[in-house]
Amino acid sequence: MTESQPNSAPPRRAGRLTILLATIAVLVVAGAAGIYGIGGLQRNAGGDPVCRPAVALAQQLKPLVRGEVAAVTMASSPLRLPDLAFTDSAGDPKRLSDFRGRTVLVNLWATWCVPCRKEMPALDNLQAQLGSDRFEVVAINIDTRDPAKPKKFLDEEKLTRLSYFADATAKVFQDLKSVGRALGMPTSVLVDGNGCEIGTIAGPAEWDSADALALVKGALPK
Repeated sequence: MTESQPNSAPPRRAGRLTILLATIAVLVVAGAAGIYGIGGLQRNAGGDPVCRPAVALAQQLKPLVRGEVAAVTMASSPLRLPDLAFTDSAGDPKRLSDFRGRTVLVNLWATWCVPCRKEMPALDNLQAQLGSDRFEVVAINIDTRDPAKPKKFLDEEKLTRLSYFADATAKVFQDLKSVGRALGMPTSVLVDGNGCEIGTIAGPAEWDSADALALVKGALPK
């Protein structure tokens, strides 16, 4: 018994040494992965190259971010929005990409959202004044229960210039949230003809005010 103890010591030391070397190897690999991971993030920091003109435009328009639209945050890095999926008034599928070539104000609203309801007349007026083959307000309702309720609201308020778009699953909100562009309701994103962010606002705005009209006109394709 007394002789067996010394003989068993080297294997234990060897086992500990093996574990130590394995641990060091794991740390080295993890460190390398971390470095390359950071490098990957840095390489991706430039965003979608297609959206760089939208960032340049956003910076040009910054002087117009004032008054009634002072809360709009202009794009500072290239971001192409997810290709949001929703339906039109007939229930036919639509996507944000269907509006390529036009500047679009994407707005998410719901009847249970008081600021949303108050904002809708201004959005309707904005569409009436600037709606064209160069611009459209795409106001997407995200009521998930009674599909007749938002349509009834628009009818009662006589908001007839806006096209009716809806997503009863509210996935459009989650899609915008996934890119950090939906923090509450209402949410509005000014998007260029390539689907790239120009500016975003969390909360309502007077979209038919002189300040808003100047901002949107500045974002229209030339």
